[in-house]
Amino acid sequence: MTGDPAHVLVVDDDARLRELLRRYLTEHGFRVTAAADTREARLRLADLAFDLIVLDVMLPEESGLELTHDLRRSSQVPILLLTAMGEVDDRIRGLESGADDYLTKPFEPRELVLRMRTILKRAAPLPAKPAVVRLGDVVFEPGRQALRRGETLIHLTQAEAALLTVLAERPGVTLTRDDLSAAGIAASQARTVDVQVTRLRRKIEPDPKFPRYLQTVRGKGYVLQPD
Repeated sequence: MTGDPAHVLVVDDDARLRELLRRYLTEHGFRVTAAADTREARLRLADLAFDLIVLDVMLPEESGLELTHDLRRSSQVPILLLTAMGEVDDRIRGLESGADDYLTKPFEPRELVLRMRTILKRAAPLPAKPAVVRLGDVVFEPGRQALRRGETLIHLTQAEAALLTVLAERPGVTLTRDDLSAAGIAASQARTVDVQVTRLRRKIEPDPKFPRYLQTVRGKGYVLQPD
């Protein structure tokens, strides 16, 4: 995550799972508020603005589907449903109620984080693409996904062009491997992002062993620092 942390409302009547999610999501850069049922969730929603709701379907008194349907009358806050019901019809009902995504229990917490980040990216306004990005004697045109050194066009693979485009749209912002993977850079395989970075550095850096433009932020990810 970059910038201000996304504020997430986690609604689940399982106290143990609710606390585990609160701790895990906090460790992964989210600001988390928790609620045990829809009544408590409504109180939180009345007082606070959230970037995303992670909502259990099976709740006492009022279901997550009912809350989702009700919220959609006045709010477009993204909603990710959690449920033990994995049948196709159940997923369709969840999406028809207005949810943005649907994750079946039990799930891997890392998958939940990836899905949340993908939802948040879809909900965020698209940044304007810069006309050109200057990297020393190399110029990148994000709109055309063209890389040039002087008048010479430098070949980019599809993955390299996608990686450079995402980084160029957020100059100076550190993006994690999961961020880049979720953006479709490496077929959702975070570690293969490293391979694409290495190849791209050979094309844009004066000395790929000591990168000036495509830098590694230890323990976090990668950042593009254009001229």
